[in-house]
Amino acid sequence: MAGELLSQEIETLDWCETLVTQGLEFIPQTDFLRITKDYRRLLKDLQRILRISDRNELRLQKMSEELQTEKKRFETIATRLSSYLPSQVYDSIFEGKQSFEVKSQRKLLTMFFSDIQGFTKISEALQPERLTLLINEYFSEMSAIAKEYGGTIDKFIGDSVMIFFGDPETRGHDRDALMTVQMAVAMQRRLSELNIKWEKEGLPYPLITRMGINTGWCTVGNFGSNQRMSYTIIGGEVNLTSRIESACEPGGVLMAYETYALVKNHVVAVESEPLPFKGITRAVRTYLVKDLIAEDKANEMEATLEIPGHDPINISASQLSLPEKLKLLANLRDIANQLDHTNHDRENS
Repeated sequence: MAGELLSQEIETLDWCETLVTQGLEFIPQTDFLRITKDYRRLLKDLQRILRISDRNELRLQKMSEELQTEKKRFETIATRLSSYLPSQVYDSIFEGKQSFEVKSQRKLLTMFFSDIQGFTKISEALQPERLTLLINEYFSEMSAIAKEYGGTIDKFIGDSVMIFFGDPETRGHDRDALMTVQMAVAMQRRLSELNIKWEKEGLPYPLITRMGINTGWCTVGNFGSNQRMSYTIIGGEVNLTSRIESACEPGGVLMAYETYALVKNHVVAVESEPLPFKGITRAVRTYLVKDLIAEDKANEMEATLEIPGHDPINISASQLSLPEKLKLLANLRDIANQLDHTNHDRENS
């Protein structure tokens, strides 16, 4: 390429060398003037090319800066959008896997619903600013746990949370169901710890949630119009999950038999009375989660808590419900942290 651009320069130099070999005294004046003229013209062409190159370089530099600015703007917008979309859906969109068409498909999913008991009463007792901070902290904590276990956060409805497992990614039906139950237990455990923190901050009422889980076939995909769509799930099993959640004891996790059948080797659960629901011809079998088997090695053990100056306290883990167990663990952790801080302060005094 360089040879083609400088072919005239090369030809002129070759001609000069030929004339020099013949002897300078024999170079006609006309040839010398022609060489000088050609060289000046070539020099002007080179200067013009350099100016064009400089302008192009500046233009390319400006374009590069504009691209960097646009890239940063795009990344900022993408980051903001990620807050409005489930992380799995967000990743699928930017990897080019997610369709932008209004379409759906049937899938076997495990669904999760939760809501806060007596939230209206709590709302009336708190100033709007305090309530906003509280509910945002609650949703942030629950969302972090859902993300940790791989759940797709469908939506927040008032004080309720709707999550499902099995789309757009699945680990298999058994694993999806187990991860849902593990997530629910982790949420209740974290909420027990948060309630101790909030009580110290002056919250008049603890946040106590009911959680319902169900596994069934539903329709999942993009619903809406070409101008506005939502990625969600619909179907009778979705409605059933919501009803199971409403029938759950405060602070507990209640799952349908279809979920229990998939996780029974990993969960300690007690069957509840079959529940009649309006619009459903059969009574629905449900199971109340007591614990996870992986964390239940001491479930049948009895422990004695000895405190100097007080009567011993006997604790039978098998007699505690999941809410009671999680609340007890949260309180014991809080007491241990307080004692540890007290000892640390004494050592430093």
